[in-house]
Amino acid sequence: MVLKTELCRFSGAKIYPGKGIRFVRGDSQVFLFSSSKCKRYFHNRLKPAKLTWTAVYRKQHKKDIHDETVKKRRRTTKKPYSRSIVGATLEVIQKKRTEKPEVRDAAREAALREIKERIKKTKDEKKAKKAEIVAKSQKNQAKGNVQRGPKGPKLGGGGGKR
Repeated sequence: MVLKTELCRFSGAKIYPGKGIRFVRGDSQVFLFSSSKCKRYFHNRLKPAKLTWTAVYRKQHKKDIHDETVKKRRRTTKKPYSRSIVGATLEVIQKKRTEKPEVRDAAREAALREIKERIKKTKDEKKAKKAEIVAKSQKNQAKGNVQRGPKGPKLGGGGGKR
């Protein structure tokens, strides 16, 4: 016959059927205590981890090591393997790996040079456009300098303060 034992909510001790104290809180949560001592400490809001005779304290301070034999988990070691990446097949990747550093550096420099040239070209185009705009605006100003009548105060009902 198997007895259904429960654990004390404070000390962690086993409570056999017909023993212990059951306390039901206002939010209908049930607490079981092995003795009035545990109940009293619980209601006084003492932390079981600070009392040497509780299971929580013994666990935190590694006192019952011989009771619990925990197996150490082994991490699975990842085995390296190669696979192709989107846009590059495995052969291309292998070829790049075996490439000599000098060849790789030369290719890198050529790519950088090409990028710099492209940037320079776009800057030159922007400068040319800016110069063109400035020339047009100066032309328009020269045409717009035709003398008109004196500019006087505006007439009409202009809201303003009373």
